[in-house]
Amino acid sequence: MIGHHTLTGPEDAPVLVLGNALGTTTDLWRDFALPFRLLRFDHRGHGRSAPVPGPFGIEDLARDVVELLDHLELRQVYYCGVSLGGMVGMWLAAHTDRISRLALMCTTAWYPDKELWDERIAVLRAQGVEPLADTIVSRWFTPAFSPAVAARFRAGLTGVDVPSYIACCEAIRDMDLRPDLAKIDVPAVVIAAAQDQATPPELVRHVADELPDSELYVVGDAAHLAVVEAPRTISVILDNHFGNLAAVHEPEVLRDNEVN
Repeated sequence: MIGHHTLTGPEDAPVLVLGNALGTTTDLWRDFALPFRLLRFDHRGHGRSAPVPGPFGIEDLARDVVELLDHLELRQVYYCGVSLGGMVGMWLAAHTDRISRLALMCTTAWYPDKELWDERIAVLRAQGVEPLADTIVSRWFTPAFSPAVAARFRAGLTGVDVPSYIACCEAIRDMDLRPDLAKIDVPAVVIAAAQDQATPPELVRHVADELPDSELYVVGDAAHLAVVEAPRTISVILDNHFGNLAAVHEPEVLRDNEVN
């Protein structure tokens, strides 16, 4: 299905597709600036995309992106995904030839603890998103981060269609992309956040370790939505990876070490 999307930026610039985290919308990238033609989209039932009750899997969400690329007549693109968006990116890079360079942020190829998702789904079915919203958002940001921004993202979360959100949770719970990682033959950068409780650095590190061609960065002062908390640091990492700038400063980081 082709959901809500925007394509902005210079027409002669490379296209960078931005995949959102579960429970977020294209607003995730509102304050994010990169010198590309940016393709933002909302997952099923998120933001302004139509509800889809499911069941569906990561493959189906990835095929939505393929359909969107076909619709826009985009043969190959760069792709950067956060959390669920990263899972979609892994599938796309492993199973299609549409991705030429890949960035994966605060994401994992599988979750060893399925009970966490079963518990969340049970509450969602009984009571909706509202009872879970504060806990979920508290895992997205560090405690000292802007309460106003956190409140904005909480409002976006509670606006997601519940059946679609449940189906996305089931897709994440049931996925196992580990066998796909060795199939990804494009350059990749993997970014973890040291204070991420949703996808702890050890899970993100496993992704980087299994990819044939990858670099790992760990951002120190950020949680799950590191792209919101540390946009400048991440912008520099992505600029370096996607190679679109003629002159770019090295970020004050050590590969595979903590970034502050």
